[in-house]
Amino acid sequence: MDEKKEEEFNRIINDIKTIKIQGARNIAKAALKAYLLFPSGESKRRLLSSRPTEPMMFHVLHMAEEGINDIEIINHFDTSQEKINKNVFALIKDEDKIFTHCHSTNVINSLIYSKEKGRKFEVYNTETRPLFQGRKTAEELEKAGIKVTMFVDSAAATAIEKENPEDKIYTDKIFLGADALLKDGIINKIGSGMFAELANKNKVPVYIVADSWKFSYNKIPIEKRNINEIWDNAPKDIKIKNPAFEFVNKKYITGIITELGLMKYNEFVKLME
Repeated sequence: MDEKKEEEFNRIINDIKTIKIQGARNIAKAALKAYLLFPSGESKRRLLSSRPTEPMMFHVLHMAEEGINDIEIINHFDTSQEKINKNVFALIKDEDKIFTHCHSTNVINSLIYSKEKGRKFEVYNTETRPLFQGRKTAEELEKAGIKVTMFVDSAAATAIEKENPEDKIYTDKIFLGADALLKDGIINKIGSGMFAELANKNKVPVYIVADSWKFSYNKIPIEKRNINEIWDNAPKDIKIKNPAFEFVNKKYITGIITELGLMKYNEFVKLME
């Protein structure tokens, strides 16, 4: 086995596990790169076990295993993002206040595209504990000239509720990414379900922005991450839970935006079937 290739393969797996590589598309592309170093069933198994909540990675590795050209796979990501960008742009209105959570490549790229095409809006986002992926989101949006206001996760209600007596802060619409698109809803970063329910209560529309390759009929496990991410060296008798993702029921989803267009979630599932 080539030593340099093996080192690169192991580095990619570690970067996926530790969330140095994040966003389903970025994970899938990195996994494809690693797989092509050592194309085998064992490589596929090890890559999939690095992040079990990633149907897109499964689809990409399955396609590579079936011999589909890697350039064809990579081209899908670019053309899909271009179509998603245009669909999001059509939905955003000037002066919109858009709430988002965690870090989604599809969401971020579409917002940057809308900004470049002249839409005037601002973004509310969460810091996304415990690993603060929201900071990366804020930095990327700010760099593109988009006005960003960050909230601690537990203060999200002050951004989502229709009227805040003091600041008149409110959200016009919510854009969430997704790690998995399922028949009855989606799986996304922990907190997404809570925010979607709060939005539903306040009549704020929730849109899922994602590539259709994330769709799966399989049962997707919820990744449980190291408790040290929550509290390093915590007292031994304190029990800590650190689920990385949660399920968001389709009843809280106003619509889903993919490369296939904007549609109701049930319409999307029917199309995928």
